[in-house]
Amino acid sequence: MSTTASTTPSRSTRALLLNKVPEVTAWFWIIKVLCTTVGESFADWINVNLGVGLVRTAIIFTAVFAVALAVQMRARRYVTALYWLTVVVVSVTGTLYTDILTDQLGVPLWISTTVFSVALAAVFGIWWARERTLSIHSIVTTPREAFYWLAVLVTFALGTATGDWTLELTGWGPGRSVLLPLGLIAAVTALWRFGANPVLSFWVAYILTRPLGANIGDWLASPKSEQGLGLGTFGTSAVFLGTILATVVLLTITRSDVTERRTNDEPSYDVAPTRERVALAGFGALAALTVGLLAYANSQPHVSALDAEEGKAPSCAAGPISAGEAHTRAGTAFPGATTSSYRTIVEDTRQLVASGDQGGAAKRITDLETAWDNDQADLQPADCAAWNVLDHQIDDVLTSVRASQPKASAEESTMDTLLTTLP
Repeated sequence: MSTTASTTPSRSTRALLLNKVPEVTAWFWIIKVLCTTVGESFADWINVNLGVGLVRTAIIFTAVFAVALAVQMRARRYVTALYWLTVVVVSVTGTLYTDILTDQLGVPLWISTTVFSVALAAVFGIWWARERTLSIHSIVTTPREAFYWLAVLVTFALGTATGDWTLELTGWGPGRSVLLPLGLIAAVTALWRFGANPVLSFWVAYILTRPLGANIGDWLASPKSEQGLGLGTFGTSAVFLGTILATVVLLTITRSDVTERRTNDEPSYDVAPTRERVALAGFGALAALTVGLLAYANSQPHVSALDAEEGKAPSCAAGPISAGEAHTRAGTAFPGATTSSYRTIVEDTRQLVASGDQGGAAKRITDLETAWDNDQADLQPADCAAWNVLDHQIDDVLTSVRASQPKASAEESTMDTLLTTLP
């Protein structure tokens, strides 16, 4: 692939250029959703089940993404396995960035959604100003490929924030939450077939596949008690990873996803201007209907359905509060006998950790998880903000105690923090 920095390849080099992305066929969308789903569930498994932690998981995947992207950028043509490996890694990385903002820094999801929307608009704006095209059918120079992968990274972060914000607003369960992005993708497809701008249609659908894949992953991984199918994060990751590998092998053999065009010329779209304008109005109507649906769902009594394994607590009308304020408010709003029982469990667990009985500690802390989940229906409405703080701290305790290689110092630190906040 040419590495020239010019905006438009010269006529003499056009015939030597190969597009670096696959042809957009049904296979493209199928494997895109598969990659998104396995990326979501695999990141959760590493973060929660292995006890690596959110920030460290993000650092690991950022490094892996940098390596995968460097190899992808150096390739002279589209290579099926390499391209989709990069997509899997970037899907995890973009997701983790949003999760850090939400879970570690307490940034509200509506702010994350707004920030990433502005960032994506900026990427597209600079890309268009330099290259005069946003089409993936012309990713034939290094600058264009760099813009492409930056846009992909931001779309995953935006899709994560938007999808989670939807769950926060609606309270929909894992299975039901699949229907909205699926329906929107179907509507975008219909508008594209009617005559919508193909580049706009592609990028809108690309963003929507992120919440679709994540919701499918949550539905499969969530326990049956939470309206899921109970496969767990590892089981979901294994199933989808195997499916991805099989699909990549099939595409490598058949090369059905490889474009035969060797020039920078984009395919011509015989779209009537009138139809394109009508379709654009259709996009506006679709956006308005979606906003109306979310507003209606948000007006109904509900609790946020964000996946508890990701550490996302139900949202509150009031903003986040400090641990000190949570201590005071929980002492007023929550029954003393209930919080005292939590304290007893944590103190017992801490003693077991100090004595070296890790198995006993893991078993005892499960009593806290069970009691906390059982009491949620009573405690969370009593003081949602205080409940959120304690919920995050309890998640930290569970993660540290259940780590595959637990560290006593980390366990004791998270439990001391929780004991300080508990009334």
